[in-house]
Amino acid sequence: MPDAINQSGPTQGCEVNIRSVSKSYGKLTVLRDVSMTIKPGEFFTLLGPSGCGKTTLLRAIAGFHPINSGRIEFDGKDVSTRPPWERDIGFVFQNYALWPNKTIFENVAYGLRLRKVVKSEIARRVRDALEQVQLHNVESRYPSEMSGGMQQRIAMARALVIDPPLLLLDEPMSNLDARLRVSLRQELRELQKRIGVTAIYVTHDQEEALELSDRIAVMNGGVVEQLALPEDIYARPTSRFVAEFVGDANFLEGRVESGGFRLADGRMLHLADAGPEGPATLFVRPEGLRILDMGKGQVDATVSDIRYLGRSFVHRLSLSEDLAVWADAPVRLERGRSVGLDFTGASLLRKAS
Repeated sequence: MPDAINQSGPTQGCEVNIRSVSKSYGKLTVLRDVSMTIKPGEFFTLLGPSGCGKTTLLRAIAGFHPINSGRIEFDGKDVSTRPPWERDIGFVFQNYALWPNKTIFENVAYGLRLRKVVKSEIARRVRDALEQVQLHNVESRYPSEMSGGMQQRIAMARALVIDPPLLLLDEPMSNLDARLRVSLRQELRELQKRIGVTAIYVTHDQEEALELSDRIAVMNGGVVEQLALPEDIYARPTSRFVAEFVGDANFLEGRVESGGFRLADGRMLHLADAGPEGPATLFVRPEGLRILDMGKGQVDATVSDIRYLGRSFVHRLSLSEDLAVWADAPVRLERGRSVGLDFTGASLLRKAS
């Protein structure tokens, strides 16, 4: 076992390199030649639907799942064949994995005892770890006496008490209610930045990923569809899958021609920098469309439906019998009203060659 590291200021987060990693279970390929670099001290999120490979990749980084090919490196050292207990990581499980018959103190102290830390040091570090997650005087209680949010914090304290340079989190908030998730993810982000640990976070919740992350890797079918800053993932997706998975979006099929983008019904939208001619999909978020007076936009449309979302009204705007988009507006517009639409917030997704 590696010796415990005394906590003396912020943890130095490690760099993680995933190099051409593949993983199969029999004939089922779960990861396909995945490569990426997670920077020291970064909050990095693996985002995608169930079965996309994100949890398998996280567990491969942890050493729970051996890989079939490729390399996993921590600070340039190959750890691909090391068992989990030799990788010096903290891991927070989806169900927290707390021992119900052990006190909170015993749960949090477990990793320190495995490392044969002296009793006086264990007591100090358990207390400090619980204070980091804003829990006080709970050491003698049992997990069953704690709320779901408190259990999540205890699991976090147990992962952090060994002072790991790398923290792995497998959908740790999926069992909590929406209000508590919002509160705890803000606390998690502040804690991670304060202590300086590198964090790799798995979730299928796009809002959670956008709020927490320095960068996001969107996964689909065992491959990385896009790896980028949250704002680029949202505003400039490189595939229709990413655009659909991360937030609400409108898609209109057509072709890029000289002068702009021609819709399927023959109308032309004049877009700046439309690029080379050929088939493409126009992509625009509801907030990226501007609703104007009739005749003042690039095309005219008719309000056919309205939904209230709290922050705004979203309107279904019919361009023709077969074409419609959704657009945000601060006020409710009447059904049947004719309006103009401006598409300057739109971008184009190219067909895969």
